[in-house]
Amino acid sequence: MEINRHLQNVKPSYIREILSAAKSPDVISLAGGLPATDLMPVELFMQAMATLDRTPEVFQYGETQGYAPLLEFVEKNYHLSNEMASIVCNGSQQGLDLIARAFINPGDIVVMEAPSYLGALQVFGLAQANIESVQQYENGPDLEELESIFASKSVKLFYAVPDFHNPTGVCWPLEVRQKVASLCLQYDVTFVEDAPYRDMRFNGEALPLVSSWCVDRAIILRSFSKLAAPGVRLGIVSSRHALIVPMIKVKQAADLHTNLPMQAALLNVFQNSEFQMHKERIRTRYQERYQSLCEALNDLSEQGCSFDTVEGGMFVWLKLPDINAMSLASRLIENGVAVVPSDVFYPSEEMNRPALRLNFSHCSPEKLKKAVSVIKQALLEMI
Repeated sequence: MEINRHLQNVKPSYIREILSAAKSPDVISLAGGLPATDLMPVELFMQAMATLDRTPEVFQYGETQGYAPLLEFVEKNYHLSNEMASIVCNGSQQGLDLIARAFINPGDIVVMEAPSYLGALQVFGLAQANIESVQQYENGPDLEELESIFASKSVKLFYAVPDFHNPTGVCWPLEVRQKVASLCLQYDVTFVEDAPYRDMRFNGEALPLVSSWCVDRAIILRSFSKLAAPGVRLGIVSSRHALIVPMIKVKQAADLHTNLPMQAALLNVFQNSEFQMHKERIRTRYQERYQSLCEALNDLSEQGCSFDTVEGGMFVWLKLPDINAMSLASRLIENGVAVVPSDVFYPSEEMNRPALRLNFSHCSPEKLKKAVSVIKQALLEMI
């Protein structure tokens, strides 16, 4: 049977493919957005799973919107107003898919930063959206370019990751957040704020969500993969009731509801007094690994490489000299180091600027330094 014609043109995820190769024990992987396996709260989850016999109702079919006690916790923890609602998803990636399927018609304009999160490019591409890209700099999107697109075209959504952006690690300053919110209100554009890394700040002070200035024009995606465990596949989408209802309809048709026992277990983990200590431990350890990576990357300046510092998240964006980033990534995997080249984060080759996305959360400082030495040798061979 022939597959969908549009799907025939969709390329498989480079990251999913390279992660398969990176599973070899001989490969140091800086490729995936992987939390540190050795820091996951496995013991807290085991304790939580042992209590599920007290709530046997979670083993029955449940509400599509999610496990009510977890939704109540989210509402209280994130200070959501009475006008807002949430839906529990199979990771925030499903949240993106629900947004696209509920609101995007073929040809609708979706604005994204360039570079942008690969998973979002895939989702909106599958929805046959017309993706308009706005250049991203060290302080966020080009605001003049963004307003020009908003003013000249009928834009439905603006998708962005303002806190510790994937892939660049950029964190928008206060004035950029306020300006973007103002533009979304002025031009009636819905802002999709993806915030999976927001709780992973290890330097500086937290800034308000962009959506806090445009609540009526915002959809917020939150992931529980980064500080808890990605294998549980749980995330939350929050917005006005009117926007959550269509997503509930789509999810009901897709999978009825997300794993209820795991929702209950996750809530138990969140309510455990030790979880706050777990979060602090994560931030401390990631800061140590980030500093180790930066110290090693400073040695690449003679090869024409540079990078901007970050205050949290999982990634450093290593800007390369004028070489082919994909070829460099291929050479590196042959030499036992997995990275992701900039090519996959741009919707078109014309916008691509050679760089590598480097993940610092997953590997030990020793492995990070060893990986950079391999990168340096590969650069010397190519330049």
